Amino acid sequence: MAVWQGAMKAAELIFSLTEDLPRKEDYGLTSQIRRASLSISSNIAEAFGRQQNKDKMKFYYYARGSLLEVLNHLEYGKRVKYFDHKSILEIEEILDTVHFELNKIIKSLKSKIL
Repeated sequence: MAVWQGAMKAAELIFSLTEDLPRKEDYGLTSQIRRASLSISSNIAEAFGRQQNKDKMKFYYYARGSLLEVLNHLEYGKRVKYFDHKSILEIEEILDTVHFELNKIIKSLKSKIL
């Protein structure tokens, strides 16, 4: 699965996962995790559209930061019993793969800049 496709799949799964969160979370966790998850694929797309490697790398870093934010929100959701481990396992596996691929891309771009 390509890195952008993996990120988009995770965003779709997170949208579904958060459908049943309490209404009191609409402007809290629900909004935060949805925006952060969509930011991953958006920043990957933005990076892909850039011509300069330094610009590309900046957006890949943003994508990686958003990915770590999503993982943080998922962990919080587990701790407050909004999510069980089984319900987020697929998302975590996809994000682990995307994280690995982003690190490879960033490493490759760094070697071309230096």
